[in-house]
Amino acid sequence: MSELGWIEPAINAARPQAMGALLRYFRDLDTAEEAFQDACLRALKNWPKNGPPRDPAAWLIMVGRNAAIDAVRKKSRLTSLPEEDQLSDLGDAEGAAVTALDEGDYRDDVLRLMFICCHPDLPSTQQIALALRIVSGLSVPRIARAFLVGESAMEQRITRAKAKIAAAGVAFETPGAVERAERLAAVAAMLYLVFNEGYTGPGGETDARGSLCDEAIRLTRILLQLFPSEPEIMGLLALMLLQHARAAARHDAAGEIVLLDEQDRRLWNRVMIAEGLALIDKAIRHRTRGPYQIQAAIAAMHARAETPEDTDWAQINLLYAALEQETPSPVITLNRAVAVSKAYGAEAALDLIAPLTERLSAYFYFHGARGNFLMQLGRNAEAREAFNKAIALANTPAEAAHIRRHLDQLSAPKK
Repeated sequence: MSELGWIEPAINAARPQAMGALLRYFRDLDTAEEAFQDACLRALKNWPKNGPPRDPAAWLIMVGRNAAIDAVRKKSRLTSLPEEDQLSDLGDAEGAAVTALDEGDYRDDVLRLMFICCHPDLPSTQQIALALRIVSGLSVPRIARAFLVGESAMEQRITRAKAKIAAAGVAFETPGAVERAERLAAVAAMLYLVFNEGYTGPGGETDARGSLCDEAIRLTRILLQLFPSEPEIMGLLALMLLQHARAAARHDAAGEIVLLDEQDRRLWNRVMIAEGLALIDKAIRHRTRGPYQIQAAIAAMHARAETPEDTDWAQINLLYAALEQETPSPVITLNRAVAVSKAYGAEAALDLIAPLTERLSAYFYFHGARGNFLMQLGRNAEAREAFNKAIALANTPAEAAHIRRHLDQLSAPKK
């Protein structure tokens, strides 16, 4: 990371709190976003000279708020200031309130922001896409990759969502208990996509991706405080913790990917694992099955295995089969194929993913997995073709390097 490389992670970490407070103040998504962007530009100018502020979120809130009010005043000949009752109390943006941004109750600015973005007037796809853009500040291309859709289609989806919220006159208040429960699924899905973007997302420093995981975990903890008896939120937090616990072992010193079976399990975060295992055990006792709980149960199977050989792949296959019933998806089937290959052989895995060829033709992991299965069967020419397709679709240098190692194995002379 460069000498000033701390600035972007600091801004990214502060974004949810700052955007939430600005939305509370201005009650308009576009105004809040513009105010935040203005504050970011001023941060890039001032922070290198003055050093990091004591509280980056508070700094961005105050600067963004003042910049937006100044902009409105400059246009006052054409556009009058909003009525006072259309704004929150000025005290909301003062330092005393800013220090309370991380309090774990439903009036937290971050939750208010998430609930507005996940408003039930919007289709679920627009809810999640808008929340990823507004709450976490992910770029449109990165969100599009998460949804496996084109960038222009995602841009239109986000624009329509903003327009619908503006046209509907959505109340910019934190909803009551009943409405919060109705929006919970959309908010949970959005947080999981944020986590996945940090866990597997392309580009950026590893630390920056890890910060995104940390933020998703933080926000999920807030959700669990709101819904302490909701097993799916327990499962979601358990899943994030169990996956993120492996972060230190997922890449080698050169930044290349280390597969699960090859990871140094001594590097796994045992504190995170213990918390994740306790959460999933507690969730399962509610006897209400859900997709996050199933995925957490799969992660728990890996976490409990002291060595790769101890992994119960047959049980993991059954869990993936249950997950397919809950949320049918070609990506879930692809993941299940890995368990099938471990338990029943590569030929069975190839049979399982054969129907997915067209739907996952542009998916890096499909071609990487298929190439691996073919290589296990000695079908080297087909494996080489699959690996070449995977490299063409790689999102990061680490992904491409991982596939090249397989190609090197195919080219190595037989002993």
